[in-house]
Amino acid sequence: MTDARTIPSPNIWHWPRLYEAENDAQDVDGRIPTALNRIAPWHGRTIVDVGCGTGYHLPTFAAKAAQVVGVEPHAPLVRAARRRTATLANVDVRPGHAESLPLEDSSVNIVHARTAYFFGVGCGPGITEAMRVLEPGGILMVVDLDVSASPYGDWMRSDLPQYDCAAVEAFFSAQGFDLERVETVWRFGSRRILRDVLGIEFTERTAARAARSIPGLDIDVRYRIHWRRKPTGLELI
Repeated sequence: MTDARTIPSPNIWHWPRLYEAENDAQDVDGRIPTALNRIAPWHGRTIVDVGCGTGYHLPTFAAKAAQVVGVEPHAPLVRAARRRTATLANVDVRPGHAESLPLEDSSVNIVHARTAYFFGVGCGPGITEAMRVLEPGGILMVVDLDVSASPYGDWMRSDLPQYDCAAVEAFFSAQGFDLERVETVWRFGSRRILRDVLGIEFTERTAARAARSIPGLDIDVRYRIHWRRKPTGLELI
């Protein structure tokens, strides 16, 4: 049973195989990991992936990191992530929440969260918890979709008119985060998979409109990377 504190993620919870296809399509040029590794290189380091889902990104981190910890609140996804990483000796997948990470104080070098925990206004407890487990000088990196960018952001705003892009970015800025925008391409293997993925991300009407507007198999999608370094010589609790 999943803890009542968990914020549902309907796409990956209800359509894990289709969400896997979406992950396969995302960022075909690898621009996000390139940017992340420049901001906070993880070679020989300990990195935590908060909201790791089925563990899709854990093998990428494990290829260079000394230790990788995936934290996921939804029990079926914890099991899936453990299956995915069963042969990787430096990966540990633990049940847990962004606001109560199963880690000791000052025990990790990098905390990464990608389109997880719905970081934005009101996520202060999750940021505080990340700062707790980071060693002084460690970095929290939050990767999210840039809802201000077309075309993907247009579809999101259509379904979520209350979402305030400027307010989210102002929140992170006020919390001391730096910002980097990353332009990526999503590339699908077929029109059917493209349409099906849009169908788990948007309302039926928006998904149909989005599919009609895409002539081929590629979608331009921009991300935001918000990152913040824990001060050295100062313990934040």
